[in-house]
Amino acid sequence: MEWAVTLLLKYPEIHNKARKEIDQHVGHDRLIEEQDLHNLPYLNCIINETLRMYPAAPIIPPHESSEDCVVGGYRIPQGTMLNVNLWAIQNDPKVWDEPSKFKPERFENVEGNRIGYKFMPFGSGRRACPGQNLATRVVGLTLGSLIQCFQWEAVEEEIDMVEKSAVSMWKAKPLKAIFKPRNEMVELISLI
Repeated sequence: MEWAVTLLLKYPEIHNKARKEIDQHVGHDRLIEEQDLHNLPYLNCIINETLRMYPAAPIIPPHESSEDCVVGGYRIPQGTMLNVNLWAIQNDPKVWDEPSKFKPERFENVEGNRIGYKFMPFGSGRRACPGQNLATRVVGLTLGSLIQCFQWEAVEEEIDMVEKSAVSMWKAKPLKAIFKPRNEMVELISLI
């Protein structure tokens, strides 16, 4: 969430496009709901692009190869423990055009949230994250609600994008932002 908000503050034209989509499909007389998420493809693109650039788990937990195989020209014997650097895959310039640029449009017309083995923010196979569906819904509803209900403003003129990673990847310096209710949403928000 923090990375998505940070990126949308840094790229207001993308934020405005997402707000326009939400206003068009949800409106101002009710809050975004779970069933709205499938009608908000650009919001999903923003979430996927954020997960591509800043995966929650940059290194996937170890997996063991179930049989001998060859990966990238390297022979991997059966039983080898493999650590997958997801961040490196999802930010590889050989795989992604301008990988350091925030471009949600690269996920338009993509079914689901996996593109082969070049985008797998929740891992892959039997050991993929079991919370994937919950996480994408919660992030979609939360981010969508923030976009729908509030005007955003960064506190600092230059938004810091430095990351700190360990088991998970977070901002080295926490985001500071101001959220003010949108005029169109004040009445609805005050009822909550």
